[in-house]
Amino acid sequence: MMREVTIGIGGAAGDGLDKSGDTLAKTAARLGLYVYAYNSYQSIIRGGHIWLRVRCSEGKVYSHGDQLNLFIALNQDSIERHAPEVNPRGAVIFNSDKLKLDPALLRNNVLSVPLPVAALTKPFGRVQPVMQNTVALGALIFLIGLNFETTIGVLADTFQHKGQAVIDQNVGIARAGYDYATEHFVPLGYQWDFTRIQRPFITGNEAIALAAATAGCKFYSAYPMTPASSILHWMVAHAENCGIVVKQCEDEIAVVNMAIGAGHAGVRAMCATSGGGFALMTEGVGMAGMIEAPLVIVEVQRGGPSTGLPTKTEQADLNQVLGASQGDFPRIVVAPSDVTDASHITVQAFNLAEKYQLPVLIISDLLLSEHPETIEPDALRRDVAIDRGEILTEWPSGNGTYKRYQLTASGISPRVLPGTANAAYVAATDEHDEEGILISDMFTTPAVRRKIQEKRMRKLELALRDLEAPKLEGPGDADVTLLGWGSTRGVIKEAVAILNAAGTRANQLHFKWMLPFHAREALEILRRCKKTICVEGNYSGQFSRHLRAETGLTVDDHILKYDGEPFEPDYIVQEVGRVMEGRSRSLEVTLEEAKEMAYHYIRTHLGEGMRPVAMKLAKGDGIGEDVWQIQVATRESGQIRGALKIGLRTGAMYGWQPVASKVT
Repeated sequence: MMREVTIGIGGAAGDGLDKSGDTLAKTAARLGLYVYAYNSYQSIIRGGHIWLRVRCSEGKVYSHGDQLNLFIALNQDSIERHAPEVNPRGAVIFNSDKLKLDPALLRNNVLSVPLPVAALTKPFGRVQPVMQNTVALGALIFLIGLNFETTIGVLADTFQHKGQAVIDQNVGIARAGYDYATEHFVPLGYQWDFTRIQRPFITGNEAIALAAATAGCKFYSAYPMTPASSILHWMVAHAENCGIVVKQCEDEIAVVNMAIGAGHAGVRAMCATSGGGFALMTEGVGMAGMIEAPLVIVEVQRGGPSTGLPTKTEQADLNQVLGASQGDFPRIVVAPSDVTDASHITVQAFNLAEKYQLPVLIISDLLLSEHPETIEPDALRRDVAIDRGEILTEWPSGNGTYKRYQLTASGISPRVLPGTANAAYVAATDEHDEEGILISDMFTTPAVRRKIQEKRMRKLELALRDLEAPKLEGPGDADVTLLGWGSTRGVIKEAVAILNAAGTRANQLHFKWMLPFHAREALEILRRCKKTICVEGNYSGQFSRHLRAETGLTVDDHILKYDGEPFEPDYIVQEVGRVMEGRSRSLEVTLEEAKEMAYHYIRTHLGEGMRPVAMKLAKGDGIGEDVWQIQVATRESGQIRGALKIGLRTGAMYGWQPVASKVT
């Protein structure tokens, strides 16, 4: 049986979760384990609630999972939120100098691991409060049976730029936590097979940036916008070594126009943004299509509309990307499914952009772009194929007039770079003929417009042959087929495995190329499926509508999620069970959701000194719907201070009732 462990770290922004999670993940990766991490964070520098999970396994894992085996709590709020989630035979690690763990919060057979942080760090002089993380990390390494010497190597690499004294302090404090756990607790029984195979541990954005450089990108423009910003960070850090001109522009209109100009001038160019920034880019996308300029655009989705959820994930920009700019024009839209796929697709995108002389739009999301995972050592390649298409280096004077937009059977016209002798032409955003002469004013010619439009659009028919068609994964006679696109592939894969193990025969069909679309191949597969369920992270089922538009086929049901957090395998499994049983999807507020909503009200109205305790469902009391009644108590004394009522159907907060109105 494949051994695995999922560790959660909870705290506030500024508590140093990233460093602790990164050290843990890199320790596991250097020992040869597979790692998948996800950080649920807020759009602030300090405060709020941050929840990081690191899943380590002897075999490949495709999501952050839905289990919690160990938990490092960095503040009291996190203890109350997440300690009850820890599975039996797990542990909760916390700073006993500052935090309290009520045994009532723990499931049976969950180990409490209080650490006297002040005493353990005293030999190292005055240390920052954030160093509680390092003590906890040392204890964790012991409890789950990882190799502490490997952790020392990770810490040395992490703090190398700060000097040996800082390295020694971090190693010493981590060792203090490790030694204390060794003396006072027993390990949790994890027996690992460490292969020590070195695997890259990178995010989707890092994979995209690295692949762009490998593919020969020489110009990158961007305006910082989460969750696409880390591509800009990577480009700036590596621009000199990779020979890339990086431009941070004043807005996304300038971003896309600069990138179009660079592509038109003959260098491989890329830009990136999120949904709000892409909204500004859309006119430029049409410009690239009209003048047939090669360009790669990365659109990283986050929760919308407007500013929306800057640090949360969603798959709700598909309609926008497919409909970018006005009119019909050729462009390719692709949604990578994981970090490795993001790397390969980026290289392919540059080749497609130049071969077919059009914009290629890579649509990612926060989950794919920001979560790090281990990938196979050979997933990142230097020896990638480069296809620059029909670029002419000269145009002899005896060749006659150069026709940049020559009408060809393929739809692809010979391309020269600006400055080529005897090959001057106008690249206008107005409609034009073969030579670039405008046909939108005194030379208006319907026949020329028809043929030049058909020429451009023919490129998509040809491009479709270069794109791999979707393939059914799993048993061909499955009772249910789960459809997905983009970053949901991994979590659907794990859900399908769980369903099959439990006796429900399931398979999956995943889509990557949104435009042009493999309608014929999709129909051939879907017509043989018994029941189809589309899994996607938006409210309206955008991909299922796109599928119906392209194929005429309507899926049987949907599993949708739009709360800003990614899918987990068990959620999909439970929803498949609901569909197979013929039950409608419930939109009522669950117990866990009511608890989260209560925490929100407490934080925004009552301060950090209280927490929700007893919860029960009650009749409406004249409110018009049943309600969750939630007792609220002080953290320190446990004294009941009052109650909240939250609507079961609407989620409405019906107000704070002081202690006299407490739940009976």
